[in-house]
This record gives sequence, C-alpha cells and structure tokens, in this order.
Amino acid sequence: MFVVIVQLQVRPDRLETFLDGIRANARATRDEPGCLRFDVVHSDDDPHRFVLYEIYRDEAAFFTEHRAAPHYAAWRQVAEACVTEHRNTFCHPVSLQGQAT
Repeated sequence: MFVVIVQLQVRPDRLETFLDGIRANARATRDEPGCLRFDVVHSDDDPHRFVLYEIYRDEAAFFTEHRAAPHYAAWRQVAEACVTEHRNTFCHPVSLQGQAT
C-alpha cells in the first residue's frame, strides 16, 4: 500500500469552488481500481484548511494511474485557482506484526 497525506490551505473567497472541485475529484478517485481510500477532512480550528487522506494499491496506482486520469487534470485546475498552500507527504504503512497488543 501507498499512502498520500495532502495538506491544503484554501482561499476564503474560493471555498465553494474548492468544495465542488474536491467533491468531484474524490468521487472519481474512489472509483479508480488502484484507490483503496480517499477521505477529505477539514480542520476544526480553520475552516479553510483541509487534509486529504488517500490510500492506493501501490505507488504506480497513484503516480501513474491516478495522475493520468482526466478528473485529476480538472482537479489540478481547481487547486491552482483555490489553494494557497499545498503539502504532500508520501508514506508506507509500518508492519506491526509481532507487536504485543
């Protein structure tokens, strides 16, 4: 599995455009064969800060398949117009086999 955590700060005057765009992107991404999970959450402290929590089958499912999808291109246009800060963190799950419970 391959995990992507995306932190976004959205321009207050573009919040509705952002929400429409991320909803469309999330729905389409969840239908991709390589996407295992795609969550969108916002901060309780800042209504313009969002976190995307994405899990993919593997790195190729994200870097090759997801980023080649037509809805991703549309999402990038929305992000360019609405997002002021963007940070990706790429992760792999840690095996907890053998750990005491």
